[in-house]
Amino acid sequence: MERFTVEPLRVGDVVEHVRRRPQGYFLVEQGSPELPTEVLRAVVWDALHGRDGRHGKISVEIGSDLSFTVESDQRPSSDERERVLPEFFGSLLDMFDMERWAPSAAAALSVRTVIEVWLDGHGYRQELVGMDPTGPREEFVAPKPSGTRIAFHLDPSFCGPGEAIAWALRPEELHGEACKEDPSATFPIQDLRAEAEESLDLFHPVPGGRNGLVDEGVTEQGPWSFAW
Repeated sequence: MERFTVEPLRVGDVVEHVRRRPQGYFLVEQGSPELPTEVLRAVVWDALHGRDGRHGKISVEIGSDLSFTVESDQRPSSDERERVLPEFFGSLLDMFDMERWAPSAAAALSVRTVIEVWLDGHGYRQELVGMDPTGPREEFVAPKPSGTRIAFHLDPSFCGPGEAIAWALRPEELHGEACKEDPSATFPIQDLRAEAEESLDLFHPVPGGRNGLVDEGVTEQGPWSFAW
């Protein structure tokens, strides 16, 4: 009788699968200008919806066209002694029986991911390249009783030139009407790109202005608006 052996799943296999078929995770193919926004949307959905189906408290920070951070109050997985478990391939990526796939899939498309996990006042930090930890997790005093903060830096060589997270995003655009619990759930979104634009506009020379500053009563209509 012929025998077959099953090779154990490796982190490289998962990364390769996500990169080969991103539409299976983020609804759009590689090369789509919507890909960075869809990655953010998937991570936000994961952070917002708790294991009990209820909404948690989250916040979103967009650092650049291809980087963002999502903070959630979801309690991380722990053992019977309330210690944080090593999760996906020894990293702090919390898969929760494969239900929380979005952060891991987003890490597969990232050149750098920084994870912070907070549990009962204890903090753990780990950096990943792709889905591979660059070293052991570091311990620190957690700023909150429990929760997670993950910063993703998407791979520009994968996303392609000109692709960027959409500007002026509103919570309902990242949450959507697909939520049966509460489609109107809101959360803060801070776009650091918008703040940088405002700082540049402040010192942008305007006809009639003095010393490069905008005179009172003189305004410019920028190309972007941001809803807080």
